[in-house]
Amino acid sequence: MAEGNGGGVRGDSAIPRGDGDIARARARLRKELRARRRAIPPEARKSAERRVALQVRRHVRFHAGQRIALYAPLPEELDIAPLARLARRRGALLYLPRIVDRRRRRMIFVAARGPMRRNRLGILEPGAASSIPARWLDLVFVPLVGFDAAGMRLGMGAGYYDRAFAFLRLRAAWRRPKLIGVAFAAQRVDAIAGAPHDVHLDGVVTEEGLLACRSGC
Repeated sequence: MAEGNGGGVRGDSAIPRGDGDIARARARLRKELRARRRAIPPEARKSAERRVALQVRRHVRFHAGQRIALYAPLPEELDIAPLARLARRRGALLYLPRIVDRRRRRMIFVAARGPMRRNRLGILEPGAASSIPARWLDLVFVPLVGFDAAGMRLGMGAGYYDRAFAFLRLRAAWRRPKLIGVAFAAQRVDAIAGAPHDVHLDGVVTEEGLLACRSGC
């Protein structure tokens, strides 16, 4: 399903391709898009959260026993509570990321059950729970700051998701899990300059629809 352009943010496709230039351009774009996301009114946020779950119900196949990773949102991110309820009703097994090494930017995925606690970044994580290798997940809903139609994702800058799913760059060998970004439509830009370590999204879901970026979902 085609989406709007999120207000015509140009992105950083026209910048020089040096590593330093790309990093600076991404930092500028990240600051702009985070401000745009924070400016979304509360009622519009609530509506978008419900509509995202509706778009997922229309376009993404859920089934019992499917291993799905979600995320615990920061205050400015799109809350996926309606999406989590939908997945549970369909019998999916839910997992959440937990940071295990901040210096090396490593995280694992643990079962989304039991008591939750905030880590040093203020993100809720499950406490003592069983973990699953990232390769065994079927579907991952990924938070993001910005995205483009090619599936390039702009995150918060730490690189946790790129490291966790680096194996997906070997597409001939690994076709799971599918990575679906979750965002407000206003977070879309024309283009985001890539880097060798970037892991592309298979799609992005917003309140306006599901944008299939690569191999679909």
